[in-house]
Amino acid sequence: MDRKLKVGIIGAGRIGRVHTLSLKNFVPEVEIKAVSDICFDAAQKLAEQNRIPYAYKDYKKILLDPEIDAVLVCSSTDTHAQISIEAAEAGKHIFCEKPIDLNVDKVKSVLEAVNKANVKLQVGFNRRFDHDFKKIKELIDSGELGELHIVKITSRDPEPPSPEYVKVSGGMFLDMSIHDFDMARYLTDGEVKEIYVAADCRIDPAIGEVGDVDTAVITLRMEDGTICVIDNSRQAVYGYDQRIEVFGSKGQAEVQNDTPSTASWSTAEGVFKEKPKYFFLERYMDSFADEMKSFVDVVINDKEPPVTGVDGLVTIEIGLAAKKSHEEGRPIKL
Repeated sequence: MDRKLKVGIIGAGRIGRVHTLSLKNFVPEVEIKAVSDICFDAAQKLAEQNRIPYAYKDYKKILLDPEIDAVLVCSSTDTHAQISIEAAEAGKHIFCEKPIDLNVDKVKSVLEAVNKANVKLQVGFNRRFDHDFKKIKELIDSGELGELHIVKITSRDPEPPSPEYVKVSGGMFLDMSIHDFDMARYLTDGEVKEIYVAADCRIDPAIGEVGDVDTAVITLRMEDGTICVIDNSRQAVYGYDQRIEVFGSKGQAEVQNDTPSTASWSTAEGVFKEKPKYFFLERYMDSFADEMKSFVDVVINDKEPPVTGVDGLVTIEIGLAAKKSHEEGRPIKL
């Protein structure tokens, strides 16, 4: 491409702002031409802060712009599928935040539209781009750890979401655990054949009242025999708890939490170190930037996305199976 890639951002909320900053600060090959949001004030503010030429209330104006090559779908979850289909039909390459949709058939409709239009679709599982998790993946792929036997993933948020958010997000398994399902597939390079969930509402009764859980231990049996254990909680009072351990026939590797510094100090009262970074914006900002670099590289150099629409589909299928396992109290085969 002999010019900058022109991009439109659909959704000016928290994740839309994150991707805007990543593109502006770390991806010089991109020009953000327009941003839209159903709250026009939010779109206008983001545009003014980042010198984006156009701000719209209606995302269709972005899709109708022939100069725009690609769109970032950062709107609410219930709009992802429809916007992605329309973007594909308009010939735009697509970066879509997870999940594509909460309905398997709708996700398949997106994949069909993308294939028909022959455009790129990359799904927003940013943790694959985290420097620590990529190192674990390299160790596994190199054979350094031998045959993989056990993967343990700990993912605990610092505070629970509001019941109003839970109602529209798909709940713990489709909103939070979905990242861990993707990480299990990414690390093992395999598929889940069976899932079993032990879960309850231990933190906020209001979450239970809207039909969700806030505490879960999930066991995945992978097709190659690897056992994955996922430990989720909506509230870790000490910060954002993000750890991974992999154990194989030749050894073990682990990732501990990122902290503001590695300093530790000892006094008469005890030995201390800093708490984990508070939440995902602090913990994963570098991975969001690398995710954007990857998407732009995919479009400019006509590459296969590292996180495909199929990855988005499979994680939804796993999340729905997790809900079924919890509801029925039994293992579910995929």
